[in-house]
Amino acid sequence: MGKHHTAIYKAHLVRELLREDKTISQLAAEHGIHPNQLSKWKAIALQGLPSLYDRSDSVATLKAAHDQQVTDLYAEIGRLTTQVAWLTTNLASSLSREERAALVERAQPGLPLAAQADLAGVSRSSLY
Repeated sequence: MGKHHTAIYKAHLVRELLREDKTISQLAAEHGIHPNQLSKWKAIALQGLPSLYDRSDSVATLKAAHDQQVTDLYAEIGRLTTQVAWLTTNLASSLSREERAALVERAQPGLPLAAQADLAGVSRSSLY
């Protein structure tokens, strides 16, 4: 079974390779790693370099999109809260108790009965 090296250790060795102070063979002998393995690590590092710069842009874009989505959702919550408050106030003043109780959906309700009763301004126990 082969030896597993940490990403930090691999990055350190690749950094030494890129300095070109020593050859791949010298570094391989010093650290007890096959030269082909060091070449693979170097190739992986060089291949991944461009993505380091792309990711910072994409992270900033994703963060901006997330912040915009949060702002939009809070605005929607505010609108819906205002609408529910308006409907609750107007239902309570304009409809009779029987009319408000008739608004409650007992079969396959989209909202729990307790929430419907609260919004319609009727006692939940009177619905059962």
